[in-house]
Amino acid sequence: MFHSFFPNPKLFFPSLLVWIALSVLGWYTIGSDLAALFGFNIESQGDNPVIGLGHFTTESFQWFYIYYIAITAIFAGFWYRISDNRWLSWSILGSALILFSTYFSVQVSVAINNWRRPFFDAVQNALSPTSTTTAADLYSLILIFAEIALVWMVVFVATRFFVSHYIFRWRTAMNDYYMSRWKEVRHIEGASQRVQEDTMRFASIMENLGVNVVDSVMTLFAFLPILFALSIHVTELPVVGEIPAPLFFAAIFWSLFGTVLLAAVGIKLPGLEFKNQRVEAAYRKELVYGEDDHSRAQPMTVAELFSHVRKNYFRLYFHYMYFNVFRGLYIQADNIFSYLILIPAIAAGKITFGILQQILTAFSQVSNSFQFLVNSWTTIVELLSIYKRLQAFEAVLDGEELPDIDKEYLERHGGKKVAG
Repeated sequence: MFHSFFPNPKLFFPSLLVWIALSVLGWYTIGSDLAALFGFNIESQGDNPVIGLGHFTTESFQWFYIYYIAITAIFAGFWYRISDNRWLSWSILGSALILFSTYFSVQVSVAINNWRRPFFDAVQNALSPTSTTTAADLYSLILIFAEIALVWMVVFVATRFFVSHYIFRWRTAMNDYYMSRWKEVRHIEGASQRVQEDTMRFASIMENLGVNVVDSVMTLFAFLPILFALSIHVTELPVVGEIPAPLFFAAIFWSLFGTVLLAAVGIKLPGLEFKNQRVEAAYRKELVYGEDDHSRAQPMTVAELFSHVRKNYFRLYFHYMYFNVFRGLYIQADNIFSYLILIPAIAAGKITFGILQQILTAFSQVSNSFQFLVNSWTTIVELLSIYKRLQAFEAVLDGEELPDIDKEYLERHGGKKVAG
């Protein structure tokens, strides 16, 4: 799954994580000094952010573009020197481009959030008896939003188009790798399905899930500082009282609570999804054999195999039932949680309508990023089950023992065993 597309995964991924950590650390520690050395002023805009497309051309952004290109070039140059993997450009430069475009999309959301305060404050002013807001003021702010939204649409479409090609290259790498060693894995139960269907499903899930993971992480990096800054407008929380940065800590607590809750409730689902794929494959394979061999797919055998399918599906339905109960309750509570913690500030008149909209959006962005597991749990479960199936291929190719359920199948059918 990874060796075919990425150069030496056991070294590549740890080195990538270390390099990202060092790059982020460098940005927040010596980034300002380096920027000043090259003539850039990247001081925070505080409560006066640039509204509109100018948000993307500030000196801070210009310096970020240069910094990102530099750290990407250094990392890619290192791997180009020590590896000759044919997919190197896609796996490194392609990944870097996806990371950048995803971060840019998140910054579009930041730009829209910056726009919310002046627009909704203007709306609040326009509705007051002493209004100084004109229709032209509102139209100009709407035009600014349209410009930002157009940029978002272009970046979103371009990113999805590139990601589709990136993921298909990954699938091609897996397919070529497995087929080059087909003789070693052909005896595995459902081998043809694993090469064709599982790699296809792995690619399609990664196309959406992978981008969403990156988007969630980037959103946290972008919106957590914003939420921390907006906490100056809210000094206390219901029940808890006054605490430092109340919005910041409330978002983290609520999101982690939901993530841990849903992970605990749905802990049995990955194993059941994997078993479901296995019983479906066994049933399908017997039917395929029965097309050419009249002695196969006999009523008793087929009935037994289908009973296994039925039993596993019913278990899945039961476990998903209580999982969805908890998930539904949490999501509905999440819809009003941010309003609940803002009631003291709203009742005291400490925030304007524009600031309220800005806080609600920032809180939603942060909590949704933390709640990635909650919102994507069923997809993650499916990916884990596919990963387990493809592990059988990895075991054979690496000369390791097969997973227990695959060994059971081989023993029942007199297949080749793989020594550890």
